[in-house]
Amino acid sequence: MKKIIKTVPLLLALAFIVFSCKKEVTELSDLEKIRNNNNTVSYPVNKMDSAQAISFITKQKIQELLDLSTLYTSGNRDTEIDSVIYSQMKSYFSEDDSTKLQPLLKKLDSFKVKTAKVGNITVSKEIIGTDTLDFAKFDVEYFDQKNKSIGTFEKTAQYMLKLFPVKFKKEFKFYFVDFDPVPRKDSTSVGVTK
Repeated sequence: MKKIIKTVPLLLALAFIVFSCKKEVTELSDLEKIRNNNNTVSYPVNKMDSAQAISFITKQKIQELLDLSTLYTSGNRDTEIDSVIYSQMKSYFSEDDSTKLQPLLKKLDSFKVKTAKVGNITVSKEIIGTDTLDFAKFDVEYFDQKNKSIGTFEKTAQYMLKLFPVKFKKEFKFYFVDFDPVPRKDSTSVGVTK
């Protein structure tokens, strides 16, 4: 009886210790996040009143595209998963045109980039004739295989928000029109001025 009385507090203490331990919340790895990236998320228009929200979504889409691109360039490019990643990257563009993606992949290859991080971003609109074009200027920092910074570069992306109505709600999808396009030439002619 004395043994039972001595072991009951010990068992209670042990049970208390086991139940008081917090279970750690496991965060998804970068690979898991990238694996689930695609351009199927749509955002309701009524929640997109502010430029801050559009800026946040634009930054998120740029980061997702860069994550997929660095994952693609680090692979062999001839496996089945590489083709899936490539088709995911193409889904971020308004047209199914791989020429928009090739300059980005060449740049990542030339620097041997392992990861990229999007920094400051500013969203603006340009009116050209009757068209209104949306642009995002942002900083991107490239990192090599040893996670050392290669450098920070200023980039530009042209994007569009395409209406996508679903069940009496106005929603839109985000697409890139061009990623880091060549700057347009100024209309001012070069010559001698008096």
